[in-house]
Amino acid sequence: MTVYLGLRLGLYEAMADGPLTAAGLAARAGVDGRYALEWLEQQAAAGLIEVDDAGRAAAEREYALPPGHAEALIRSGGPNSVAPMVLLPVGGVAGVLPRLLDAYRTGGGVPYAAYGDDLRGGDGGLNQAVFLRQLPGWIRRALPDVHSRLGAGAAIADVACGSGWSSIALARAYPAATVHGFDLDPASVADARANAAQAGVADRVSFAVRDAADPRLAGRYQLVCLLDALHDMARPVPVLRALRSLRAERDGCVLLMEPRAAEQAVAPADETERFLYAVSVLHCLPVGRFEQPSAATGTVLRPAAVDALAREAGFERAHPLPVEHRFHRLYRLTG
Repeated sequence: MTVYLGLRLGLYEAMADGPLTAAGLAARAGVDGRYALEWLEQQAAAGLIEVDDAGRAAAEREYALPPGHAEALIRSGGPNSVAPMVLLPVGGVAGVLPRLLDAYRTGGGVPYAAYGDDLRGGDGGLNQAVFLRQLPGWIRRALPDVHSRLGAGAAIADVACGSGWSSIALARAYPAATVHGFDLDPASVADARANAAQAGVADRVSFAVRDAADPRLAGRYQLVCLLDALHDMARPVPVLRALRSLRAERDGCVLLMEPRAAEQAVAPADETERFLYAVSVLHCLPVGRFEQPSAATGTVLRPAAVDALAREAGFERAHPLPVEHRFHRLYRLTG
């Protein structure tokens, strides 16, 4: 929570250019001086920032943010960014805890929008580096036929695109391709449009609040993506059927990214599985149960479960691709 204050008030960013006194931080970040001092002392006590001499008078002490900590706390989208891991639980989940209590008692759910800007920003930021730095390489190595078609110019559907980073990554990697991002959350689509404009790809990427099951979209795309979203959905099978209808009949490919849950349940589990279960308990399962009827899959969607859903939707199988990542697994849906 103290890191959340530093992120949201811009305190870490204010320290990026060098050491500051409490008064200097207050002036640069636009916060109260007494609060600035208390926060600096707490962060130094926790080892997150450094102080030149803790024995000096409070007004004279200078505090600095170590370069490695700056990379983790300031550079959003970098491979070492941990800021989304703060925004998700503190800003996103804490505010809906009373609603979660009610959902657990009644069997209901919590709408995605209730988690607010911090959850949306944290969720997008959590995968930003994955999409921008790794997704294109995964496609190039694991899906060479798709890579070739996209390089020659093709249409891509990015379903449940969220803040748009996956669409932006695909547009950067394949300048000849056209990318259409679809999401049912208006706030996410607004974020995606702003991100695409800032990234300089708005001429080749479009975003719309639109249901991917719209029959007017059928058969138009050489690549159809659903990335880290199926487990949040109340009715995953109809969603997968919609993906199947979107792909071009002759050369279309459906690509699915889901959490890297273990093949079988183990307790105690490793750190990845512990994280996935925490996210499921606090967010993914309640969001998935807000609409009824619900499959209530939760975040820990194991490979056999993914394959079963794909088969029910009309695919022959969900084929895991040879991609190594701590949190994610890629599937090509065939048939």
